[in-house]
Amino acid sequence: MKKMRTRMDESILVCVYYGPNGERLIKRGHKMASMLDCPLYILTVDPLPYDEFDAERSGYIERWKELAEQCDVDAFLLYDNERRPIEKVIADVAHKYNITQIIIGQTAQSRWEEITKGSFINVLLREMTFVDLHIVSIDRSIKGKEDTHFERGVRAYLVKDGDSYRVSFTLSKDTAYTGIFYKEIGTDFNNGIFKFIKNNKTCEVHIVEDKVANPEKIHALSN
Repeated sequence: MKKMRTRMDESILVCVYYGPNGERLIKRGHKMASMLDCPLYILTVDPLPYDEFDAERSGYIERWKELAEQCDVDAFLLYDNERRPIEKVIADVAHKYNITQIIIGQTAQSRWEEITKGSFINVLLREMTFVDLHIVSIDRSIKGKEDTHFERGVRAYLVKDGDSYRVSFTLSKDTAYTGIFYKEIGTDFNNGIFKFIKNNKTCEVHIVEDKVANPEKIHALSN
């Protein structure tokens, strides 16, 4: 259960996008929220639906969710399959959660590049009233992950195979789990990562030549 905040007249929203700077922004927001003892929210926006995320994007999302739990964030907000302009989404979230302060990173990469331009800031401020906007300077020498090692994810299924499971791309009556398979680039076999939802959490297992290499993770979920 979330602890009671002593101040409800302040509320902070951290906007993050893929890259190494997201964690820094979340930690900055957490520090500010702790000082004010006020609610903290994290927002990320993506035009793709969640089931089309590649392994790298999914990895960032899961890491941010873990960090959100560690920082006692009030809500992690993922707006996927989003077609509206970013400033509209931010403004709607700010209105819904009574946000008074917004933290955005200044970065030269990704779609968030446009937020560093005065025109975007002016548009965003016109969308909202009585909101403080914090543009956090980011060291551009920080590098993100190297080129992804996985192909785009595809829908797949895990089928029981003895004491383990094997990945299949055809839905059948023997299907145990439905998820997304990310195949390693440059392999002729079905090697990669399979991700699926269990008990409202994203679970990940490694696939080696069609079979789950670490079935104990799945067995632990069933106990």
